[in-house]
Amino acid sequence: MDWKRHKLEYAGEMIYLDNNATTPVAPEVLEEMTRVSRVAYGNPGSRHSAGRKARQVLEDSREMIAEIIDCSSDEVVFTSGGTEASNLAIAGLAAGRKGTIILPPAEHPATEEAVKRLTKLGSRKHRLQLNDRGQLVQDSLTAAPWDDAILATALLAHNETGTVLDLGPMSEYCERNGVPFHVDAVQAVGKIPVSFRDLKATTMSIASQKFCGPRGIGALIVKDGTRVIPQSLGGHQEQGRRAGTECVALAAGMAKAMQIFHQHMDEHIAHLRSLRDRFEIGLAKQCEPFVVNGCIEHRLPNTLHAAFPGCNADALLVALDLAGICCSHGSACASGSSEPAPILLAMQLPSEIYSSSLRFSIGPQNTIDEIEEAVQIISETVQRLRS
Repeated sequence: MDWKRHKLEYAGEMIYLDNNATTPVAPEVLEEMTRVSRVAYGNPGSRHSAGRKARQVLEDSREMIAEIIDCSSDEVVFTSGGTEASNLAIAGLAAGRKGTIILPPAEHPATEEAVKRLTKLGSRKHRLQLNDRGQLVQDSLTAAPWDDAILATALLAHNETGTVLDLGPMSEYCERNGVPFHVDAVQAVGKIPVSFRDLKATTMSIASQKFCGPRGIGALIVKDGTRVIPQSLGGHQEQGRRAGTECVALAAGMAKAMQIFHQHMDEHIAHLRSLRDRFEIGLAKQCEPFVVNGCIEHRLPNTLHAAFPGCNADALLVALDLAGICCSHGSACASGSSEPAPILLAMQLPSEIYSSSLRFSIGPQNTIDEIEEAVQIISETVQRLRS
């Protein structure tokens, strides 16, 4: 992505370090959506030439996405985003059945709320355990009630800490016991290589806005032969799994963003990791005491979730916003909550850590100059709040 040729409107006004919430749309993606909106404006369900043209663009986008994430095009169901995709998977796989849903603690709100609804209908949830680095405790998998399970679900990469989980053992238990397995890969796709086949998942959710694509478009990947009960009723779009006229321009934008990441993946990951590590080292030197949360060895290349003991996270967040730094407590879908981040509680971290932690997430548009300026602003703000 050539961000140098297209300065963002916010340049010089703020430093945006909340890319796990959403990313700016890449210039090439905006250009592609504009082009498609001009030439493929028809309804892809219509049988005339304009409809056929729109359908061709839609299916070309579907095939491109499928090739990159290692599935077949028939397995890609377009949705309005990651939340709808996870809702469709959880509700659609468990429809008409009651039993146990197995999941780690502190999943994304899209999962937590969908599971909560199932429990109100008579199912039960069983929590697996995480260690202090946010990885699954293997003994908790063994002890889970697989004989009563109707569904298992887990994040591939945690949206707050950035920890990338080893889901291999969990998928093996699911396969062995015939339990459908949903993977929320929203934070992972577009930041690290992801293969639907290798995950051995039944369904997988992704969202365009996390990798410099447009908001309002995502997808649920559904393993061939899987029965997922639709949650929206209407037409027969998306093989009857998700009613509603598909937005061709958004689908094309999502495919373009994914293609850009895939073509420059090694360079992209190296850029993110280099900036993240530079940022982390700078903060560690100037903000001591400073604690990195999560699994340092296995995490997204762009994510730093860290504690500044002696600071209140709410006060620090507000102060940094006023100073021109955009960051967050954690999931944007949980914004407004003053409670400690559930993932930090699940990791059993002490209160001085979870009460002083913020999430910083870097995007491909960020620069070394921004990172160095951010370190200086944050260190000065932390020192002021501690004094």
